[in-house]
Amino acid sequence: MSWLRGSAPPSIRLLPVITCVLATFAAGCSLVPEYQRPDTPVPAAFSGAGSAASLEATVPVRAAWWHAYRDPTLDALVDDSLAHNYSLASAVAAVEEARGTAEKVGAPQYPSLSAGTAIDRGNHGSNSKSQSLFAEARYEVDFWGLNAANANASALLARASEFDRDTVALTLTASVVDTYFSVQGLRGRLALARTIADDASRVLQLLLAQQAAGVATELQVQQQRNALATFEAAVLALEQQLEIAQHALAVLTGRAPEQFTVQQVSLASIPIPQPRPDLPASLLETRPDIRAKEAQVQSANYVVGAARAAFLPGLVLTADGGFESKSLSRFLASPFASMAAALAAPLFDGGALRGQLHASRGAAAKNIADYQQTVITALQEVEDSLTAARQQKLVETAERSAADAAAKAATLAEAQYRLGTVDFLTVLDAQRTRYQSEDTLIQARLARLQASVSVFRAFGGGFGVTGAGNTGTNSSTDLSRS
Repeated sequence: MSWLRGSAPPSIRLLPVITCVLATFAAGCSLVPEYQRPDTPVPAAFSGAGSAASLEATVPVRAAWWHAYRDPTLDALVDDSLAHNYSLASAVAAVEEARGTAEKVGAPQYPSLSAGTAIDRGNHGSNSKSQSLFAEARYEVDFWGLNAANANASALLARASEFDRDTVALTLTASVVDTYFSVQGLRGRLALARTIADDASRVLQLLLAQQAAGVATELQVQQQRNALATFEAAVLALEQQLEIAQHALAVLTGRAPEQFTVQQVSLASIPIPQPRPDLPASLLETRPDIRAKEAQVQSANYVVGAARAAFLPGLVLTADGGFESKSLSRFLASPFASMAAALAAPLFDGGALRGQLHASRGAAAKNIADYQQTVITALQEVEDSLTAARQQKLVETAERSAADAAAKAATLAEAQYRLGTVDFLTVLDAQRTRYQSEDTLIQARLARLQASVSVFRAFGGGFGVTGAGNTGTNSSTDLSRS
C-alpha cells in the first residue's frame, strides 16, 4: 500500500509502459494530408511602388507607425483606443476563448485519472458499514493521429483568432488616425468658412450703408445677401460634420461622445510620411488577415486528417484500483486492481463518417479559396493605396497653386472695384473662388494624409508579425492584456 503515500499501484505503473510501446508501434500513422501553402498570384513587385531612388525618403512600416506623424495628441488617442476600445477588448476575449477551447480539445491526447470514495451503511438498521476508495485511469491510444489532429486543428483556430485580434487592432488604429485627421481638417475648413462669412457680413453692412447714401444698388445688396447666406449655410454644415467626426473619435477611444474634444492642430503642420513599400510576397507574413486565413486553412487540413482517422479502430486502455473495508480502522486493507483494453471500430453508421469526411474536404477547399481571395484583395489594397498616395501628392501641389492664384485674383478684384474699373459681381465671384480654392486645398491635404494611412494599413501596419512564443502583436502596446 505504499502507493497511497506517493507511488502508484502495480497496475497503474504498467499503463505508461504499455502506452509507450503501442505509441512507438503506431508512430508515423497520421492521416493528415501534407500541408502546402495555397498558390496565389503574387507579383514580383508593386507597379505603384515607384523608383528605387525614392526609397531614401521613405519610412519602414512597423509597429506604432502612427508616431511617424509626430503628433503627441494623436499618439495619446491611439494609446487610449488600444487600452479602452470595446471591439478590441472583444477580440482579445475571443482569443482567450479560443485558447481555452484548444486546451479542452487537446485533453484526450493525455491519460485521464479519476478518484472517488463510497460508504455503504448496510440495510434494515444494520450497524455494519463498509468504505471503499478507488481510482481509475483511462487512455486512448492515438494510433491514427485522430486526437492529435483535432488538437492541432483547434490550436490553429486559436492562432487564427490571435491574427483576427491583430486585424481588429490594425483597423482600429487606422480608423483613429483617419478620424483624427478628419476632425482637424473639418476644424480648418470651419475656421475658413467662418472667416469668409464674417467678411461677407461686413461687406453687406458696407453695401447697406452705401445704398442708404444712394451709391450701391438693390441688386448689389441682394447679391451680397445671397453670398452671406451661402457662407453661413456652409458653416452650419461643417459644424455638423465636425461634431459627428468627434463623436466617432470618442467612441473609437472607448469614451462617451458627450463633451469630447481634442486640441486643434493645423493639417499643414503635420508631416506626411511616405511608407516604404515591401515586396508583394511580404504581405503573406505581415498582413494579419492573410495569416489568419492561412491558419484556418491549416486547421481545416488537420480536420480532414481527423475525419480520415475516424474510420479506423481505436484502442482504449483502462486501469482501476482501490481499497475496501468494513471497518474504518482497517480502511487500508483489501486492495483490488484491474486493467482492461477495449478495441472498437465503426461497422455501420449510415454514412455519417463519410459525410463528415466530405464536409471536411469541402470546408478545406472553401478555406483555400478564402485565403486566395484575401491575398489578391490585399494586393489590390496596396496598389490602390500606393496610387492614391502618389496622385494625392500631385493633387495637393496643383490645388496649392490654384489657391494662391485665387487669393491674388480676389485681392486684385477688390482693388479694381475701389477704383471703379470692375463691377461688384466680379468681386463676389472672386471671393467665392478664393473660398472654394482654400477649402479644396484643405481637403486635398486631408486626402493626402489619409492616403498615407492607407499605405501603412495595406502593408499590415506592423501588427501581422505574431511570432511563435508570444501572445500578441509586434506593437509596443500589449494587446493581449494577459
